[in-house]
Amino acid sequence: MTKDIHLYTASTMNGWKPVIFLEEAEVPYDLTHIQFSKKEQKSEWYMKLNPNGRIPTIVDHGNNGFVVFESGAILWYLAEKYQRFLPQDSDTRSQALQWLMFQMSGIGPMMGQAMYFQRIASPQGHHDDYAIERYVGESRRLLEVLNKQLIGKPYILGADYSIVDMAMYPYVRSYYWAKVSVEGLESLQAWMDRLDDRPAIQRALEIPKPFPEFFGKGDIEAAQAANSNRFR
Repeated sequence: MTKDIHLYTASTMNGWKPVIFLEEAEVPYDLTHIQFSKKEQKSEWYMKLNPNGRIPTIVDHGNNGFVVFESGAILWYLAEKYQRFLPQDSDTRSQALQWLMFQMSGIGPMMGQAMYFQRIASPQGHHDDYAIERYVGESRRLLEVLNKQLIGKPYILGADYSIVDMAMYPYVRSYYWAKVSVEGLESLQAWMDRLDDRPAIQRALEIPKPFPEFFGKGDIEAAQAANSNRFR
């Protein structure tokens, strides 16, 4: 039987966001693992779903095959569809949107570039000290902003776990891969520990396959080489 949600994703920081929601909400879903090595994200069939040729994408068969791409938009859509992990009062809902945009426009791109220049470009012989300093420094600044927001709070919006936490977690937790220090960011570290303890998150990080090297585990050099080679 076809499930309402069909998720197209891969094991990346953006790719894990909808997996975390679906696992947390215990929503049945079908999954297609998009193979970067085969450039499936650029295939004609996939780009009919997502014209940007990126992951993740969902198709909602319970809504006439409605397609949603962009990880933040997917989280918002799922939260509204299932009425989970999204504040109901207008002010807190606006705060959720603000912090979601903070992740999408700030932490995601800045940490993504820090990862790119250190883990992809540099191993290929394109080392750029200026770019690395720029993106690592800005990533650290943004994590400091998030740390301040988390002081005295278990979750980013306060007492309640939300899609904002889901969006932030894969990037923040991969600070090791971005080579961004979290030293001294005690509230941020406590928040990471809190989310580490959520079984649904740990399940999600195994789907479609684990990449423990993002989090400082496993064979880092081999993973870096393989990851870099995907961009040749």
